Amino acid sequence: MRLPQIQGLRALAVVLVLLYHAKFLPGGYIGVDIFYVISGYLITSLLLRECEKSGGISFARFYLRRIKRLLPASSLVLIITALVSWWVFPSILRQDLGRDIAAASLYISNYFFALWQMDYQNLDALPPVVIHYWSLAVEEQFYLLWPLIIYLLYKFGKRRSVSAGIAIITLISFLLSLYLTAIAPMWAFYSLPTRAWELGIGALILFLPSKMKTSQSYLWLALIAIFFSALRFSDTTAFPGTSALYPVLATALALVSLSNWPKLVDAFSNLPFIQWLGNISYPLYLWHWPVLVIPSIHFGRSLSITERILAIVLTLLLADLTHRYLEQPLRVREFSQKRIISCAVLVTVVTVILSLLIINSQSDQITLKSGRQFTLNSVLAKPSIYLDGCHLENGQNLPPECAYGKINAQRKVVLFGDSHAAQWFPALEKLAMENSFTLISLTKSACPGPAVRKVDKGDYKNSDCSKWRAHVYKRIAKIRPDAVLVTGMQYFQRPAGYQSRTQWWQEGEQKTLLALQGLTPKIIYIADTPHPKQDIPSCLSVKKARNCDNTEKTPSIMVDGYQLLDPTPWLCGSTCPAVLDGIVVYRDASHISVNMSIALSSQMARALRELGLDLG
Repeated sequence: MRLPQIQGLRALAVVLVLLYHAKFLPGGYIGVDIFYVISGYLITSLLLRECEKSGGISFARFYLRRIKRLLPASSLVLIITALVSWWVFPSILRQDLGRDIAAASLYISNYFFALWQMDYQNLDALPPVVIHYWSLAVEEQFYLLWPLIIYLLYKFGKRRSVSAGIAIITLISFLLSLYLTAIAPMWAFYSLPTRAWELGIGALILFLPSKMKTSQSYLWLALIAIFFSALRFSDTTAFPGTSALYPVLATALALVSLSNWPKLVDAFSNLPFIQWLGNISYPLYLWHWPVLVIPSIHFGRSLSITERILAIVLTLLLADLTHRYLEQPLRVREFSQKRIISCAVLVTVVTVILSLLIINSQSDQITLKSGRQFTLNSVLAKPSIYLDGCHLENGQNLPPECAYGKINAQRKVVLFGDSHAAQWFPALEKLAMENSFTLISLTKSACPGPAVRKVDKGDYKNSDCSKWRAHVYKRIAKIRPDAVLVTGMQYFQRPAGYQSRTQWWQEGEQKTLLALQGLTPKIIYIADTPHPKQDIPSCLSVKKARNCDNTEKTPSIMVDGYQLLDPTPWLCGSTCPAVLDGIVVYRDASHISVNMSIALSSQMARALRELGLDLG
């Protein structure tokens, strides 16, 4: 169905997603939800019309039509993306690249991205170059199941049963979405069962009374809700959950009032440029993310505004060429069932084989232009507390018994904080072994020692950190250590309500200080380490080492009552190098490597002794 109004909605949806990924619109990801409502409306209309006309559904014809419509463009973009990424990406990233390509080619990437904790609303790290294929996977899974559901419901009780069945499925899916958004947001975002209600809302439009009167104000309300969501939602918005109601119900209102749109909006949606965007919306969606991500990974930095605009222009060009020379010709040509299936199988097999070749080209070796070599495993290794269960993750808040060095020694030191505390564990464990004191490690990802209030985002919840800190304080009160070493990463997103990062961080430090006073004679604050502007191992694998030496020094923030230990001079001179004394300093874009931590143990011992801590 190619109504100009629907093409206008498609154009709006894809532009929102494009602007979101180009970092021009904070909530533009709602464009995917607009697509879902449109798909539910159109596909259910097609299936219901066939049921009422013939009494059943030709499953073969439906699936073959979907394959012919969707597979050519998605496979073309996927294969070209795989080949270009294979050429551009450093060899140390190719295992993940091949894995992602394989998942996308089999239309199961949504579940794998959830399993691999690829947070779609937090793509500042190194994201999969095909992460946008998650939404295609959801739609394909929907197309696989929906015809059978509609057929069975129609056979059971005609149109009335279909409407009742869809309403029940939509309600159950929505309730599941609300539940998982609260306890497992990654699975809520990616999975079909928690997104089916959006497609179901589109389907339910078909069962509204035919004599129902619509008002032009419906569309204005819809547009207000859509633009409100796109402008006010952000990466911190719990989604889908109740927030998804805005774009979903807005799109439903727009579809309900298709025949009664205001003249101004109707005329705008009929503009040739808008219709062109609607026509190329599918390949535009497919191309936009690789075009934005591949240059960013190649350059080892975020794209500038000018570069992002050029990427958008290139995306439009590629989408138009794909639509003109692939989609359009295939749409008007007829192919036998055997040929469509054989081509689909062949393309899938080729893509999977390509992904395996990419995985096989993974290299564990980082070789600098100078000839110096490092193994990837040694650089990426995490402190041992990640492996023995002593470093907690989201959802865990009860610290286990984690003692190292000389167990039950009279002298005890506690390490307290997030992963930026855990990065110092190798150095402190070495000191504990050499000096015969007990090291107690109390660390948890994303929960700094300073009790700052952070932005709830993805699986992270402030309440989770608060519970964990309360347990930590009780442990420390029981241990009565000689010193508590407190630290945390200062670069988390600062919530609203604070004039500066300093004010926000000092508030958290003050809370922790008050909780620890009287529990230990020494409360030592380890200032945060320098902050890399890029993933250092990836940078070193494709560039000269000096081009990776742009890590920035972190300003030291501390309130009175702590003793300060600042490691920045150990890691930086006039610059903060990526390789120091033959050691790769950082294991990623945030944490110092295990080898670097161990190498700094002597500086750590000297600094602690200067602060009056008797290590033995």
